[in-house]
Amino acid sequence: MKITIDENSGFCFGVVYAIEMAENILKKGDKLFCLGDIVHNDMEVKRLKKLGLEIINHNMLKEIKNASVLIRAHGEPPETYELALKNNIKLIDASCPVVLKLQNQIKNGYKEIKEIDGQIVIYGKKGHAEVTGLIGQTNGNAIIVENYNDIDKIDFTKPISIYSQTTKSPKAYSEIVSEIRKRSNLELKFIVKDTLCRQVSSREPQLQKFSNENQVIIFVSGKKSSNGKMLYNSCKKENPNSYFISDTNELNPKWFKQKSSVGICGATSTPLWLMEKVARKISDIST
Repeated sequence: MKITIDENSGFCFGVVYAIEMAENILKKGDKLFCLGDIVHNDMEVKRLKKLGLEIINHNMLKEIKNASVLIRAHGEPPETYELALKNNIKLIDASCPVVLKLQNQIKNGYKEIKEIDGQIVIYGKKGHAEVTGLIGQTNGNAIIVENYNDIDKIDFTKPISIYSQTTKSPKAYSEIVSEIRKRSNLELKFIVKDTLCRQVSSREPQLQKFSNENQVIIFVSGKKSSNGKMLYNSCKKENPNSYFISDTNELNPKWFKQKSSVGICGATSTPLWLMEKVARKISDIST
């Protein structure tokens, strides 16, 4: 059986940057906290925990003083930085540059749209760490649109400025924008910002091609990964024999019966070592 790991899958540069920062500190033996899972992949989080990384939440952060805390690639709202100053916390900021740019865009856009009594709309997943950081740039006043039902929350008698979470599907964002445009008052301002991460959005067509080149697709990702779900659905549409797993114990030997090629791919939060582990397990199963 031919087993191929997609060369375009695996960590994006933002995740690589965050993990390298954490590893460099931990290798020195220094204590390091991380605000939330450093990456949406349980296996990689477990590996870093073994190196000494301690995962904390925002409630725990309030109790921490005189310590080092890593901000992951998803970024954080302004109040996190304010709390760090108050509690003498050294922030190791590994926010992705693409996310930081978007935060700044929304912060400035909010000031501008407020002057004409408008509203900021963010297309993204409610409760996602990146989206929480984006809402923080508007003092909590942004309207979050996760699906078509949420569009009803928009006031179409006011100007609109819309942005997207960086890891969303370009096609899905375009569809949401089109629906909002249909309902909008043509006489009012409707500003659409292209804020998708090209490293993520370019993977969708690459994975569609990869899915058609293999009889079976094994998509490896953490279940909490937003871009993982989006990219897996793209694979599934192209190839019905696509399966989502988080670790090797979820592999089913039946998937590979009478099949001659398997493609392994993953999200921007999927480590290469995990995809290689999956490849070895499939090789054992098929022999």
